[in-house]
Amino acid sequence: MSDQTNNESDTPELSTPKSTRSPGASTFGFDTMLGKLVVENGFITPEELAECNTLLEETGGSGSGHTLSDLLINHNYVTNRQIDRLQSDFDTRKSTQRISGYKIIRKLGAGAMATVFLALQESLDRPVAIKVLPTKFSSNKEFIDRFYKEGRAAAKLNHPNIVQAYDVGLSGEHHYFVMEFVDGITAFDRLEEEKQVGEKEAISILRQVACALEHAHEAGFIHRDVKPKNIMISSKGDVKLADLGLARAMSDVESAEAEAGRAYGTPYYISPEQIRGKVDITPAADIYSLGATIYHLVTGKVPFPGKNPSDVMHRHLKQDLVPPDHVNNSLSAGFSQIIEMMMTKDVSRRYQSARDLIEDIDAVVSGDQPQFAQPTLDFSLLSEVAKSTSSGAPVAPQIESFQKSGSGDLTMMYLTFLGISVVINLILIAIILT
Repeated sequence: MSDQTNNESDTPELSTPKSTRSPGASTFGFDTMLGKLVVENGFITPEELAECNTLLEETGGSGSGHTLSDLLINHNYVTNRQIDRLQSDFDTRKSTQRISGYKIIRKLGAGAMATVFLALQESLDRPVAIKVLPTKFSSNKEFIDRFYKEGRAAAKLNHPNIVQAYDVGLSGEHHYFVMEFVDGITAFDRLEEEKQVGEKEAISILRQVACALEHAHEAGFIHRDVKPKNIMISSKGDVKLADLGLARAMSDVESAEAEAGRAYGTPYYISPEQIRGKVDITPAADIYSLGATIYHLVTGKVPFPGKNPSDVMHRHLKQDLVPPDHVNNSLSAGFSQIIEMMMTKDVSRRYQSARDLIEDIDAVVSGDQPQFAQPTLDFSLLSEVAKSTSSGAPVAPQIESFQKSGSGDLTMMYLTFLGISVVINLILIAIILT
């Protein structure tokens, strides 16, 4: 959520007559604010709005059958759909002005489930973010229950790396959830800007979110939807985990059994056990999703792309992960090993707790080898080394490649070669004796 505000004095005022759009699609209040809204949303510049005002005055406004919305659409500044969306946002903002104790300032963003506004909590004179459930969901018990469950879950968590919950309630026909306002952007926004996040920044994001997950897990909650859009980065560099809309208490057996067999999460970042709809989801599921998120940040690519959600989830289940340092060879071996262990398909071989993950992160930051994440063996490279050895060719290039793959230090490599060599020799002896 960005804290950039528009200066109202920079936006030319416009009061237009009744719109010629379809009945019920517009109100006088919306027409009055349309000029300001199109500038705020970046559809036109203040100068272009001034030109539209002049043109309307010259043609006599609605006297000639024209309104500002007509003019904007005819000049390809906006589409009918964009006007409708502005209308909907305006109506929601207008109705939420009645939330007692809060003054709505502007919209921060919108998703399928809710619209988020920047507001002023008047009693404490502080900025807050208010998530408002659309009125179309006001009679949907499932959406309402999930909305309040998010508020209750967030209220039980108190950690500097988790967006704090302040209040949840009903105002008129609008259910709302008041939370801490984070002056910054999401990790997804950062990815959009930079295309790829450097290792140092990625490790900082990883550690802070891991700390947030450690706190949530210890409090008995699984987030179930860790992804770039749910990670906030403040202007000061602080990282906060947001959106507990899919969070579930580990002790909530009833909900777990009711959701059995259904996949809850976001396809690009969802864990294999969530895809399978397992009842016993553990903290390791969040660790997998965080691993997929960090993979995306440091490589600029999702770990498993696909042509549709079903294809993506199938790849999470069946396709081998391309190590991140094979996609971005500037990554250190230790950091790559951590991400690979976070994304191991077998839950028993994944990090079992965020505390273990944090220990490995700190080791890599200190220049040491991670304790839990062990090197993975690239058997194709081992095969090449074996061929070179049998033919008498130099093995230095293969050794160098093996080291660059993030497969461990030189000692581990030699021990591996020694073991393979013993096995091969035993096989050859057995063949000769038979």
